[in-house]
Amino acid sequence: MGIFERYLTLWVGLCILAGVLLGNWIPGLFAQVAALEYAQVNLVVALFIWVMIYPMMVQIDFSAVRDVGKRPKGLVLTLVINWLIKPFTMALLGWLFFRVLFADWVDPQSAGEYIAGMILLGVAPCTAMVFVWSQLTRGDPNYTLVQVSVNDIIMVFAFAPLAAFLLGVSDISVPWETLLLSVLLYVVLPLTAGIWTRHRLERRGDGVRLDSFLHTLKPWSILGLLATVILLFGFQAQTILAQPQTIVLIATPLLIQTYGIFILAYAGAYWLRLPHNVAAPACMIGTSNFFELAVAVAISLFGLHSGAALATVVGVLVEVPVMLSLVAIANRTRHWFDAPTQAATPSPAAPRHAPAHSK
Repeated sequence: MGIFERYLTLWVGLCILAGVLLGNWIPGLFAQVAALEYAQVNLVVALFIWVMIYPMMVQIDFSAVRDVGKRPKGLVLTLVINWLIKPFTMALLGWLFFRVLFADWVDPQSAGEYIAGMILLGVAPCTAMVFVWSQLTRGDPNYTLVQVSVNDIIMVFAFAPLAAFLLGVSDISVPWETLLLSVLLYVVLPLTAGIWTRHRLERRGDGVRLDSFLHTLKPWSILGLLATVILLFGFQAQTILAQPQTIVLIATPLLIQTYGIFILAYAGAYWLRLPHNVAAPACMIGTSNFFELAVAVAISLFGLHSGAALATVVGVLVEVPVMLSLVAIANRTRHWFDAPTQAATPSPAAPRHAPAHSK
């Protein structure tokens, strides 16, 4: 691991601090950057996320994508967690905390809006950042692509009905431009560029050129993540300092949901005997959120300064540091999944079929 990966938690922590400080020191600059958006998708954030994802897309070998169908368990696990469990546990936790446990500290209207924001996060599985978490856990990039793509297709059809059901409204308006543009920017374009790059580098049949190119790009992927963190925290810096108590209240059920879903998914992956390079990304997809879409829908339904919008923003604030902790947990427990396979694999020093008359 290079210096970026080895101390990534430290860099992210410093970038969070830098974002909050800069956002309060030069709020006008961040306001101008925040205004650079189309269909409620910030173009600068999209650019940095693109820088994060592009190197990972170059790693995808489409000749291996065809083999994903031979290992459907990881895909099934992702779909069950994302669409049959996570939205409902998020709604339940929102109700439990803001209608029962925190009822004396939050007025009923705000409580309802906080619950709505949590629900919107719960019905929007991750699209972009999961490629980062997959890379950090040494996940199978081909399998991760298929998992994300299938979730995106389902999200196009299931997001509005499921959100409407859980929110208790029938006239929910999903900003389809935001949904489609986000998928285009975060998946389609970097994937197309990655395919074209890989094809060009492999034309001579020399894997050294491809490996060298990926090694060169690797730091840029981490820099894209860090730049995204600075921007997101800079955008919400004044809110973070103005409403610290409210943010703590919202973050509490979100943290329980995030760690709880990860534990459930990780246990399911272990029970299904998935290899770690499939299990880890599958759990990361189910744990993280498509916060761009959740924030956009919250603003369109409840308003820019609503409790629902604030709840989705808090989801952004807690996601990066929490997901880094889950990456660390996944990496430290790799032997839970891969030890049996490694034990069954003969080591070079002790070949399975040794010559009968070796000297």
